[in-house]
Amino acid sequence: MENQSLFGKVISHPLVDEIKHSYLNYAMSVIVGRALPDARDGLKPVQRRILFAMQDLGLKHNQSYKKSARVVGETMGKYHPHGDSAIYETMVRMAQDFSMRYTLVDGQGNFGSIDGDSAAAMRYTEARLQELGEFMLQDIDEDTVEWGPNFDESLEEPLTLPAQVPNLLINGSTGIAVGMATNMPPHNLREVVDALCYFIDSGDDVEFGELMARLPGPDFPTGGVILGREGIIDAYRTGRGKVIVQGKTHVEEGKRGKSSVVITEIPYMVNKTTLIETIVSCVQNKAIDGITDIRDESDRQGLRVVLEISRDVDPELVVRQLYRRTQLQSTFGIINLALVEGRPKELPLSDLLSVFLGHRRTVVRRRTAFRLRKAEARAHILEGLVKALGEIEQVISIVRGSDTGAAAKEALVSRLQFSELQAQAILDMRLQRLTGLERNKLEEEFAGLKSDIEGYRTILENSIVLDGVIKEELVAIRDRYGDDRRTKIIERVGADCSDADLIPKEDIVVMLSQDGYIRRVPLEDFSLQSKGGKGRRGARLREEDEVALMDIGTTHDDIYLFTSKGRVFAIKGYVVSESKAGKGKLIGKYISLEEGESVVNIKAQLGSDTSFLFFVTRCGIAKRLPSSELSNLTRAGRRVVTVEEGDEIAQVRTTSGDDEILLVSAMGQALRVPEDEFRPMGRAARGVKAMKLKGGDRIISCEMICPDKCPLLVSETGIGKRTDFSEFTSHHRGGGGMKVMNINARTGLLAAVSSVSDDDEVIVMTAKGRMVRVAVKEIRVLGRTAAGSIVVRLDDGDSVVGLSVVQIEREDGFQ
Repeated sequence: MENQSLFGKVISHPLVDEIKHSYLNYAMSVIVGRALPDARDGLKPVQRRILFAMQDLGLKHNQSYKKSARVVGETMGKYHPHGDSAIYETMVRMAQDFSMRYTLVDGQGNFGSIDGDSAAAMRYTEARLQELGEFMLQDIDEDTVEWGPNFDESLEEPLTLPAQVPNLLINGSTGIAVGMATNMPPHNLREVVDALCYFIDSGDDVEFGELMARLPGPDFPTGGVILGREGIIDAYRTGRGKVIVQGKTHVEEGKRGKSSVVITEIPYMVNKTTLIETIVSCVQNKAIDGITDIRDESDRQGLRVVLEISRDVDPELVVRQLYRRTQLQSTFGIINLALVEGRPKELPLSDLLSVFLGHRRTVVRRRTAFRLRKAEARAHILEGLVKALGEIEQVISIVRGSDTGAAAKEALVSRLQFSELQAQAILDMRLQRLTGLERNKLEEEFAGLKSDIEGYRTILENSIVLDGVIKEELVAIRDRYGDDRRTKIIERVGADCSDADLIPKEDIVVMLSQDGYIRRVPLEDFSLQSKGGKGRRGARLREEDEVALMDIGTTHDDIYLFTSKGRVFAIKGYVVSESKAGKGKLIGKYISLEEGESVVNIKAQLGSDTSFLFFVTRCGIAKRLPSSELSNLTRAGRRVVTVEEGDEIAQVRTTSGDDEILLVSAMGQALRVPEDEFRPMGRAARGVKAMKLKGGDRIISCEMICPDKCPLLVSETGIGKRTDFSEFTSHHRGGGGMKVMNINARTGLLAAVSSVSDDDEVIVMTAKGRMVRVAVKEIRVLGRTAAGSIVVRLDDGDSVVGLSVVQIEREDGFQ
């Protein structure tokens, strides 16, 4: 409906529709054009425009500084028509070493401080690009990125920068848009480049655990300590997570028995002045006891806040109070939100790396194509000049006989088959080019260009060579600008104590069912029984959900979970849910398994004297791995052995490096082999043939030969015995072995083997969840050809699935 008024045409339009339309336009403008960084170069539009304007002004790292006001004016007048204060504040932040892990702008003058002091006015300060800032713009003039019109369409500006530096990861980003926000932490350049190189080398076979091994977590410019890895793992897997960050403190002894707590690092984005004011307020309100004086002794050498403590107060108690009641401990909420193809997207670590590498591949490909075109054009000209020098008499004759330059050009094209470009270059050639030296230079340049052209074509045609160029450039930047990690990551969950301090240490039995449910049960719930007992119910399982694996450890032990695909995960014993009668929790709640992957072995403790891990598969393949490869292992996982299709890990043992090993198969064969016949291998290795197996046979265990122990063997039907290690002679690997037990219809196949001593006790686990705890001395020692006697009586349809040695310290025995 249209009405006429004194002011012209009035169009009637519903207010709700107009608000919706206008607000959506506003929201998208804020999201895309202001608040969120581009995932490729890690920059917001204003940051990108500042860096580009500084390059326009020639403000390179080795040139003189220019007034900040000039940079702001150049940016505002040409590319960013917004407030000068907003532009200046953005430039200031890119120059603050306490805000950016790797600054992009080199500022001279007062650019603010960690105390919260603002920078001096732009007319007083000066700036130029940092060397890393120049790498953000490297090759921008070689058709490497897309360009678009500026705000008044009078100039062109880059829509993204070539970004030879992984800026989004090393510097992070913060921003509040409409209905969403980003809060990305900075990282260490060396670690980011190592992760990118691994990403390039792995192709499609990227493992999260391997990425975490190279990029363990954020690295803040202000240092500090990150407590625990759970929040980091969540953020790297999903794009969101929370990490707890503490400042660093230490205690210094003073005069007359007094001591001081010294703060040397504070959490990222915490204002030092505000922190001191909070501490003073807490002291006045009696929330923190024992602090008698506070001094800020910070200088250009670093941060130092000294808190003097009363003689009768424990400094460690003061530190715990500081963590609990002040910003000395804070939470950094990670939100990896960035623009991907113009749309906001939460990015896990693999996507962050993938987007950057995709951008670099595009940039290097476009740069190479540009250089190829330029080289081909130059080579074409040089080819004509070299040819002309070879036919110089004819060329001179044609030129002298032509009335005009155009006629000479036409004659060169028609009579000597030069192209028009070559003919023009010949006409423009100076007489000094006729000298022998100049002629040699032309030929050398032409030969060099042909080599360059071949190299450019190889890069464009071969993706592996292209990735090699990217990797080489990244490694060069890492080697030149990489530095040590500032933020320490420790396995703690609180300011006062670790998880282990909060949870009592007790012996536990960890069980995994065939359907993938894991649980722990206190070992004390299983009383000692005589040989031949039926045991007690150890697991209330669903129908057809039988117990598959078990081991004994403590709540403070690392529980190592080895999978069918050769990966290993580690979780603390106390993390596994305790359930005396329930089925527990799905293993997927604790670790991330791939499709078709399952846990095939549980090991509750490695031992302090462990030098190697010895793996043996069902098909008789064995491998020795240095135990150091399991250091700093978390629930993120790590591949430790390559397992072929149809095979899986049968047993994992710890060795000292000088042991002998007894391999045992289900059909009752055993092979004694020196450990040194298996050379140590890396995590990616498959292993070597350990034992020759008959058709249908499989390895069930391997045991370390120990003089004061002997192998305890239990069959599927509960028949068992002990046999001396001395009955087995040593052989080379790859043999068929010797008989270890007389297998028949009564015994069934062998189910489990463990090395035991006379004072040990064992727990025998059955498929239906029965657990029998038996003293080893009640089981007879028999020859290797004997069958054995009943160790555990089974119900119909039940069978033995596992055997674990009880390793606890005691004085009076079990009651």
